[in-house]
Amino acid sequence: MIRKYRIGNPIPTESVVTEIEITEGNIPFFTTDVEKKSLFLKLSESDRIWGLGETTRGMNKRGWIYISNNADDPVHTEDKRSLYASQNFFIVDGDDGRFGIYVDTPERVTFDMGYTRSSELVISFDDFDSDLYLVEGDSLKEIVRQFRKIIGKSYVPPRWAFGFGQCRWSYMSADEVREVADKYDEAGIPLDMIYLDIDYMERYKDFTVDDKSFPDFPKFVQEMKNRGIHLVPIIDAGVKIEEGYDVYEEGLSGDYFCKKENGENLVAAVWPGKVHFPDFLDEKAREWFGNKYKFLLDQGIDGFWNDMNEPAIFYTEDHLQEVFEQIEDYKGKNLDINSFFDFKGLVGSISNNSEDYKRFYHNYKGQKIRHDKVHNLYGYNMTRAAGGAFERLCPDKRVLMFSRSSFIGMHRYGGVWCGDNMSWWSHLLLNIQQMPALNMCGFLYSGADIGGFGADTTEDLLLRWTAFGIFTPLFRNHSAMGTRRQEVYRFEKTDSFRRLIELRYSLLPYLYSEFMKAVRDDEMLFKPLSFEYDDARSLEVEDQLLLGESLMLAPVYKQNATGRYVYLPEDMKMIRFRAYDDYDEEILQAGDHYVKAGLSEVLVFVRKGHVLPLAKPSKRTTGVDAAAAGLSYICYEADPSGYELYTDDGVSRIME
Repeated sequence: MIRKYRIGNPIPTESVVTEIEITEGNIPFFTTDVEKKSLFLKLSESDRIWGLGETTRGMNKRGWIYISNNADDPVHTEDKRSLYASQNFFIVDGDDGRFGIYVDTPERVTFDMGYTRSSELVISFDDFDSDLYLVEGDSLKEIVRQFRKIIGKSYVPPRWAFGFGQCRWSYMSADEVREVADKYDEAGIPLDMIYLDIDYMERYKDFTVDDKSFPDFPKFVQEMKNRGIHLVPIIDAGVKIEEGYDVYEEGLSGDYFCKKENGENLVAAVWPGKVHFPDFLDEKAREWFGNKYKFLLDQGIDGFWNDMNEPAIFYTEDHLQEVFEQIEDYKGKNLDINSFFDFKGLVGSISNNSEDYKRFYHNYKGQKIRHDKVHNLYGYNMTRAAGGAFERLCPDKRVLMFSRSSFIGMHRYGGVWCGDNMSWWSHLLLNIQQMPALNMCGFLYSGADIGGFGADTTEDLLLRWTAFGIFTPLFRNHSAMGTRRQEVYRFEKTDSFRRLIELRYSLLPYLYSEFMKAVRDDEMLFKPLSFEYDDARSLEVEDQLLLGESLMLAPVYKQNATGRYVYLPEDMKMIRFRAYDDYDEEILQAGDHYVKAGLSEVLVFVRKGHVLPLAKPSKRTTGVDAAAAGLSYICYEADPSGYELYTDDGVSRIME
């Protein structure tokens, strides 16, 4: 059962697609304090909190404070309260019952999940304007299913997007991209995608190609396609201010850019220097920007990733001038501890300054609305612009699209990657723990940068991360300029990486089937154990996952570990993969087990009464035969005929 309540006069987000009548009266379970702009909920000692999408810390969100305020912050440490996304759905799960709550507002919201007082959950608002959806059901899965139904079907990418992708900031030329493709092919490692970061552009301008580094781009795109490799370029939110640049000129003439209060276009800066931000909340601007993807679609591109769309701000022209003026006050002074840190704070305030997000406005549904009031909708509507355009420009074809910034509702138009993580073991664990909460909020096509984006990876971290990444829908190795190169063929254990990635391609029939059924049935692809099992131990396990109907995963995420403890809530069949065609099977009884896991091994646990189909891998997804007759099966007290295999052409758009 779902009930809708309204507080104040909320700005619509269009994240919910089902019309639900507003229920008058008090919101069940909560106490409302209008003066404090807060909702209060008493927590019992045993209550658990699941959800909130892409956030820090574990699966159970109790004990920390989270703020919905999409942030360009690449350092995802435990003390952070905001990441790139705002996904305001969570479930309170207690011994006496459970319910879900979706806080549907674009404004900044603080979720104090027992941080200030361990016995109290507090939702605090900047403006106290919100729709709230209360979802009750007999199980955690049923609550999620009901919520997912009202927010609309999740985005479906082309089947080739379930292959392996290689990225780096940056591949600087077509020849460098060719070299990457050649090295993967020489090593016999499957590969379907090579991603292009900002340096494929002409001086970082959206919808351009540097014809010196990437000459005859359409021919190059076709050359890669002939090899079975898709090029996937990045698109950023800022449009470079440059006379004669068509996107800039069209944005000016069409009045499509965000404005300051005085009516002037905001001047901010990102990669190309000074930019204007398209007003993605304006329907006309959204349509205009979406149509610009045609420039690359016409050259054979069939996948994109949207970045810098919180939006990230290196500086605004206005605030930079303020800083320069204040710096004059520090010249020639003996800076003591206080004045030094004041000066450091002044310089550090240049980028992503909270006051800068109050300097510009949107034309949203005929109203002039200051950006900070709708900040969390910006990235969502950038990707919505692309998704809407793809429906117009290529209505019969799926296009790969995923974004860094998001809000619930964007899940209908694209997937997400979890932003600029680091080559830390803790971020491998964070990747594991974020997956179920993302699925709860509708983001099924998701994943993190395998091996970590920032810092220098190690071979063992990359092996362990790849061993988990082979199960995530978005499976991409990505690293930052200035860090250690982490294309897997550069490491000593190349054969181990090849066998791991081949296993991914062998698993494609299962992964694709489970993904598509999760979309169709509004289910989660990844679940905590507690979503299926109600024993006390399952409630506390946060480093194991259920994947689809058949599998449990227990990744190794600690350096130098040669195995790990695994909890089995029921008897399971453990599969120890050394390669897709080299594995052992062992029945393990319910309970705790210490299992060895070498760096080149993957452990998979098949649930009783279930089936795992496997295909013979190929170097491209197009070569993987997903037809039932061509598969082998690992079963645990089940018949292969009982497994529902999902097959389609992998390209045609899925109609609801």
